[in-house]
Amino acid sequence: MISVQDWEDTQLLWDYQQMHHEPRPCSVGIGLGSHDLGVADTTVDLYRRGMMPLIVFTGATSRTTQDRMPRGEAEHYRDRALELGVPADAVLVEPHARNTGQNITLSRTLLEERGVDVSSVLLVSKPYEERRAYATARKLWPEVEFVSASTPMTLPEYVDSIQDARLVIDMLVGSLQRLLIYPAQGFVISQDVPADVIQACEHLASRGFTSRLVPESVGSTPNASA
Repeated sequence: MISVQDWEDTQLLWDYQQMHHEPRPCSVGIGLGSHDLGVADTTVDLYRRGMMPLIVFTGATSRTTQDRMPRGEAEHYRDRALELGVPADAVLVEPHARNTGQNITLSRTLLEERGVDVSSVLLVSKPYEERRAYATARKLWPEVEFVSASTPMTLPEYVDSIQDARLVIDMLVGSLQRLLIYPAQGFVISQDVPADVIQACEHLASRGFTSRLVPESVGSTPNASA
């Protein structure tokens, strides 16, 4: 059972993950692979609006996508973009990344190999991972300017689209936990996290929303000093 308090805590995490960047034209758009095909749709929409001349879709498979996207997240995203009318020569595929860090580093390598001059990136992610994706990209590719984007929707709308409320809450808890502990490990830049957001994350973890915590922390509550 998901309580009223659980949903209030989840809303705090959702709101914190939103970067509220205004989309603007960038050198390239990078769509981060996941279970959410809406990332591909939003990337295509931004392409149609003239926000980038080239798209990179990045991602292999994970436990949540191996059945739905057996050829890899990036490949399925590319198929979706072509279905929506994007020219094939405007889409590059990076099919090997298995985490957000690899999404960034392997996309960077691919673009360098293709001779693409990159000064700015429109980074398209799931709505609840905007901030973590941005923090990762800033750490691993600091000389480039990143603009965060995702499908504009509310938390209830997103839950309805995924049809798995518990998965969404688990993912939000996992994303916030990584923002708290990864700066010390050199994976992301450090960002201010309000106390009420940390408390909401701790409460949700204590309620059992832990399936997306990093392995060494499963079963414990994430905190700022972890």
